[in-house]
Amino acid sequence: MKRVLFDVAALISRVVLGVIFVAHGWQKWQGGLGAAAGQFREMGVPMPELSAGFAAIVELVGGALLILGLLVRPVALLLLIDMIGAIVFVHAGHGVLSQGGGWELPGALGALSLMLAALGGGRIGLDGIFHSTYRRRRERQIAEDDLAAHRPARRAEPTTVVTEGPATQVGPEGGPTTPARPEGEAAEQPNVPRQPNAPRPGHLNDEDMRDIDALVSDEPHQQKPPNR
Repeated sequence: MKRVLFDVAALISRVVLGVIFVAHGWQKWQGGLGAAAGQFREMGVPMPELSAGFAAIVELVGGALLILGLLVRPVALLLLIDMIGAIVFVHAGHGVLSQGGGWELPGALGALSLMLAALGGGRIGLDGIFHSTYRRRRERQIAEDDLAAHRPARRAEPTTVVTEGPATQVGPEGGPTTPARPEGEAAEQPNVPRQPNAPRPGHLNDEDMRDIDALVSDEPHQQKPPNR
């Protein structure tokens, strides 16, 4: 409830203050910056041309932005600087009441600008709309990141690559694993070095070849030594 009351009060303060500043800024623009600079020179304001241009732009544009509720804090700060300059260089030596040229009006406008610069313009305005939209998106992004962080990671399962040769399993990281061997097939024996004179499997040695030659030529068969 307090928040709603503050938003309504800030809206009313913004609109009233913005209308006053727009009126003063438009008066300076309508009369011409040259005439405004001449008045500033007569009142003893330093750098009258620059001061007149600053006051006219800040009051006209800043007042419109206060009504819309856009960039309320920086605009209110610039308007506060404008009013401090008016009090120091123009109204300080004329007392308080505005009837005698005192600082009553610029003091009130400056105090209200200070309040808006410190507290903001409330949620009823463009600043409040943009802030609410950004906050909702930020909260949604945080919730999605938190959900993704607590979601269990899926373990990769090895896949089987079908080729013409033996089946090869691909591991989780993409590298091949040990080839699959059908059931009942014996493991391959390691290569054992063969002796120089040992016959190869499926081949005849020199003595067997001589026996075959003797049988073919009808020569008497010589008995082999008993120790063979």
